[in-house]
Amino acid sequence: MKRVAVLTSGGDAPGMNAAIRAVVRTGLERGFEVYGVRHGYRGLMAGDFVLLSARDVGGIMQRGGTFLGSARSEEFRTEAGRAQAVRQMAERGIEALVVIGGNGSQAGSHSLWKAGFPVVGIASTIDNDLYGSDVTLGVDTALNIALEAIDRLKVTASSHQRAFVLEVMGRQCGYLALMTGIAGGAEAITLPEVESDPEQVAEEIRDAYKKGKPHAIVVAAEGARWNAQALVDYFKGQRERLGFELRATVLGHVQRGGSPTFADRMLGTRFGAEAVERLARGEFGVLVGIRRGELVTTPLDEVVARTKPLDPELLRLAPILAR
Repeated sequence: MKRVAVLTSGGDAPGMNAAIRAVVRTGLERGFEVYGVRHGYRGLMAGDFVLLSARDVGGIMQRGGTFLGSARSEEFRTEAGRAQAVRQMAERGIEALVVIGGNGSQAGSHSLWKAGFPVVGIASTIDNDLYGSDVTLGVDTALNIALEAIDRLKVTASSHQRAFVLEVMGRQCGYLALMTGIAGGAEAITLPEVESDPEQVAEEIRDAYKKGKPHAIVVAAEGARWNAQALVDYFKGQRERLGFELRATVLGHVQRGGSPTFADRMLGTRFGAEAVERLARGEFGVLVGIRRGELVTTPLDEVVARTKPLDPELLRLAPILAR
């Protein structure tokens, strides 16, 4: 193998740049020419490649986002789009591809692998909903941003005797909300995976008021039926019943931005280096992840076919700790 390429796809995640840096520098150490693909699968189809040196990836590890850029591409979902991508790589003599991204991105890498092109994926999504890795790239940074938001909201909520609903990202996965709620000391958490009742949320807020707490915090997953907007609408004009005035804060894409934490820089570095090692061994069609502290690979066939459930013990523990 002489030439490999690397791309980032889908939603950006803090730590992607650390992974790119590791792919390039370990690839060069292995004697590969390493090409970066700009703007994900869209750039792959357009032939937007750049040959990368060790110096090209210097100083990017501490930056959020992705040095190569990312984009979503409906065209790549078609057989013609994937064939175009493979032709672009063949014209440049690229023999393997590293794909850094989440569920949609790895579905794309799986389709390339099924078409006969060597691919290795890297588990990267702040949602932590990708099967094959206990934790994915970007999660630690996103959680720390959410926890800082809770800490700050508690200060202003206490000053004004208010309750806040903090909505975090995660699409249809409640991992970020669950972990943020537990670590942030929330009174209630709403998740897509668990049926929630706004009356139960009201009870938790009211209970906090009765106990003399100066504030109450609810963490809502964006994909939950009772997300921030739904709860605010439901409790509109009900301050007397709740005891607190209810406000909402939606973090949204703030969770994707900023400098990656130590944990995400190291995870990206380890994932990137391991991806190159797997390529060098001729192990393709797999996702690089981490389980119980050890780097592992999972066949992309399994990654795209299975879902990642929330930890049932944490689900049981959350309401106990909120009392």
